[in-house]
Amino acid sequence: MANKPFELGIIVGRFQTFHIGHEYIIDKAVAVCDKVGVFIGSSQESGTQKNPYTYETRRRILEKVYGGSIEIYPLPDIGVGNNSAWGEYVLENANKCFAKAPDLLISGKEERRIDWFDGIEGISSSELYVPKIIDISATEMRDFLISGDAESWRKYTNKKLWDEYDALRAEVVASKDNLETDSM
Repeated sequence: MANKPFELGIIVGRFQTFHIGHEYIIDKAVAVCDKVGVFIGSSQESGTQKNPYTYETRRRILEKVYGGSIEIYPLPDIGVGNNSAWGEYVLENANKCFAKAPDLLISGKEERRIDWFDGIEGISSSELYVPKIIDISATEMRDFLISGDAESWRKYTNKKLWDEYDALRAEVVASKDNLETDSM
């Protein structure tokens, strides 16, 4: 018997770079789901301005904040954009990883995610759109790292990650001029 309203919730994010806005969304999922699966999107991408971090770096950061309270999986891009074909792909991966469909799909309320699950036959998952209450973006976070503004970066970063600043900054700085990317 479930202790929380939902048995399985899933979240998809690039987390390039992880910040307290992402954390707020994951915390909401953990609060209402017995099990939370976090899929790291564009997992094949790294070393670029938009996607500086490897999947392994992003996974390590999430594990440092959440320990074993979430399950983390890679989700490579498939080149279809933000539409129901992408939504089907996300659900297929959830079924592979958890042997069941999620009860809850959790995301920030962004226009590009609204139609991910529209028109998918047989989907009975609920959707939770978490409002953006923290005015920060991953792009701004990367800019803080590039400019060496550790104080602003820390303002929007979990304290558990503060000792990662130099390593995370080095990856972003090394990638800042590489504009090539395969991700959508």
